[in-house]
Amino acid sequence: MGRRAARFDVALLGTVLLVTAIGLVMIYTATRGTLVGQGLPVGDALAVLKRQGIFVMMGLVAMLVLATQDYRRLEYVSYALYGLMVFALLAVLVPHIGSSALGSSRWFSVGPLQLQPSEFAVLAEILAVATYCSRRADGLAWRDVWRLLAMVGIPVLLVVKQPDMGTAIIMTVVLLVMLAVAGVPGRILLLLVLGALAVFFLALKAGVLHSYQISRLTTFIHQDSNNPSLQGAIYTLQQAKDAIGSGGMFGRGLLHGSATNLGYVPEQQTDFIFTAIGEQLGFVGGTAVLGLLGLLCWRVLRAAQVARDPFGRLLCAGIFTFLAYSTFQNASMTMGIMPITGIPLPFVSYGGSAALCFFAAVGVALSVGSRRSG
Repeated sequence: MGRRAARFDVALLGTVLLVTAIGLVMIYTATRGTLVGQGLPVGDALAVLKRQGIFVMMGLVAMLVLATQDYRRLEYVSYALYGLMVFALLAVLVPHIGSSALGSSRWFSVGPLQLQPSEFAVLAEILAVATYCSRRADGLAWRDVWRLLAMVGIPVLLVVKQPDMGTAIIMTVVLLVMLAVAGVPGRILLLLVLGALAVFFLALKAGVLHSYQISRLTTFIHQDSNNPSLQGAIYTLQQAKDAIGSGGMFGRGLLHGSATNLGYVPEQQTDFIFTAIGEQLGFVGGTAVLGLLGLLCWRVLRAAQVARDPFGRLLCAGIFTFLAYSTFQNASMTMGIMPITGIPLPFVSYGGSAALCFFAAVGVALSVGSRRSG
């Protein structure tokens, strides 16, 4: 046990703790000003911070438990977890069972806390795909690719139904990367990418997506449009860019950003938390946070490189993609260079389910890295 603990990736563990601490500070600053402006006591902002703190503590426990267990045990329960995830995604759509807000049905209410099954769907996908691919020693044939498409397609469609386009996009990207790592030929991957793009554009043209989803996904290429249907998304994007730009090089200081204090950026503590970082900590602070997240992703990628077997390598490849794409997408959408999607910034955004999921993912990566070959 001592030797195993000594092989834990200290850089990965320390980075997670540091980014989480920054996230808690940013969540507090992003909620305090708005609540006080509404005439509510500062204690209400602390209540938001405490709720996130509860999930952070639960996430830390989950991470440490998974890190100290042999990751290969997950192979035996991966399909059961996949089935449980599909059941949860179905149940959340049932009236009086799942909770709805802003037109979405994504949560289960457990007392004062809410759990979002779609966040855990990504992890269940990674486990199931890694298990399937690692058991195909002779490589993946077309029939295997079709089975994997069906395996991932079911939860993706359920997530889209909620609707949660951001998570559906992440699940698609994770599958493509894991197939590449599993050795699927490049021509097949190219066909899959083209097929995914074709399905997306057909969904746009066929009216499968809601109008607000279309506006959020397309606003970044129509930022100067006068189309009334895009004005809400354009306003959100402009406020986000203004908040980041106002931070300048070194930021305006904690609790001193006007856009953050006055609540100009909608959903700032969740999807747009990077705007609070940019305004208060500036270019230097924002770059530092992204650098820390980049270090975190690199250490997970390193765990994939030194993994002792294909299962561990595929697990870390999926986790790396999950963390790296979430970071890139979240920061980029606040700057207007990617579509607006509801993807949290890992370990920084407010959200209990996301926190639990990210901590669990890192716990698996720590387990793989500590049991590396050699």
